[in-house]
Amino acid sequence: LSPSQFALLQSHQFISVYEKERFDPTQFQESIVQGLNQTGTDLEAVAKFLDSSGAKLDYRRYAETLFDILVAGGMLAPGGALSDDMTRTHFCLFTAPEDVKTMKAYAQVFNKLIRRYKYLEKGFEEEIKKLLLFLKGFSESERNKLAMLTGILLANGNLSALILSSLFNENLVKEGLSPAFAVMLFKSWISEKDINSVAASLRKVGIDSRLMELFPVNKRSSDYFSKYFTDAGLKELSDLAHNQRSLGTRKELQKEIQEQMSQGISFKEIIAYGREEIKKSSISEQKMIGIMWTSVMSSVEWNKKEELVTEQAIKHLKQHSPLLKAFTTQGLSELTLLLRVQEYCYDNIHFMKTFQKIVLLLYKVNVVSEEAVLKWYTEAHLAKGKSVFLEQMKKFVEWLKNAEEEATTAFEGQSIQKKIKNACVVLI
Repeated sequence: LSPSQFALLQSHQFISVYEKERFDPTQFQESIVQGLNQTGTDLEAVAKFLDSSGAKLDYRRYAETLFDILVAGGMLAPGGALSDDMTRTHFCLFTAPEDVKTMKAYAQVFNKLIRRYKYLEKGFEEEIKKLLLFLKGFSESERNKLAMLTGILLANGNLSALILSSLFNENLVKEGLSPAFAVMLFKSWISEKDINSVAASLRKVGIDSRLMELFPVNKRSSDYFSKYFTDAGLKELSDLAHNQRSLGTRKELQKEIQEQMSQGISFKEIIAYGREEIKKSSISEQKMIGIMWTSVMSSVEWNKKEELVTEQAIKHLKQHSPLLKAFTTQGLSELTLLLRVQEYCYDNIHFMKTFQKIVLLLYKVNVVSEEAVLKWYTEAHLAKGKSVFLEQMKKFVEWLKNAEEEATTAFEGQSIQKKIKNACVVLI
């Protein structure tokens, strides 16, 4: 052969080997296993190997194979067992030491790989979902490592909390594997992020309301859930679930009250229903006044014109004031109502100039007291619209502060109602 023909032959042979390595699953697996065997326990070297190999190996086509090897050391058969006829490595997640430091290092390997090859994101989430379904096929130590890694990846934002839906699998739940795995996972997650961040991630994908499904039907009670996770050292998760159930109860309660209002049921009956729910569902009066305020304000179509909505609001609230008065028997409830009014007026731009008039009305009809208004003004107000609302209330608050002195002079002998009327005249 001439030199040029020989070079061409060599080129074809190289391409043939390259194509085999790139498109043959067996060759792909052998290439990954060989690279991991060479890098060993040096995870920095593993990350560099994976980064460079993506240029010559088809990660997109063999993503599942790649992740199987990195986690279990080889291709996984259905159920979680390693395929007998495939090459495997002893350098993988499942053979690594069972400690947080190592799991964080592995999380970095996956993080770097997915950041480098963004198209692997979906495949990685599918892999984790699959691995969770295979929990029964793994040893307890392997499950622990996978749970710790998953918790860290969730905290880092590498995974969506939607992958947890695999834990609701009937067989995993029946075997008791789901709650045990969840304990290790949530401990790992919460150690990286606080419970509020965890709750937000769960809420975003609707998993927060399904945590009870980690247990068999005959154990899906609030008491069992609370005891299980509290005993496991996860009281934060127990409290989160309790708050979620309370939120669900409050939403249903608000829906029912709004329905009663729309049907024209008497205030007396609605109040009786609310008081009964306070006893039955252990809802505080502060929660109930918040529900009642929202229900009252949601029961009417508000005018979009600022100059008209104030008159409409005052008329509507005066009519429904008995509902508010019934659930402001405590000072804290009065303050809660003022905060809800502030929040509502801030969130609904047409009500920004109406705040002072609403508070004045609530004071006039004895829904909120002088003490509650002063406490709100001096220390308990929200940041939302603070400067605007404090300015609106300035004149009224000045009158309240001087009310006692004026009561012995200009208001001497007047009834409470007359004093309030006079104050309203001054403020208007």
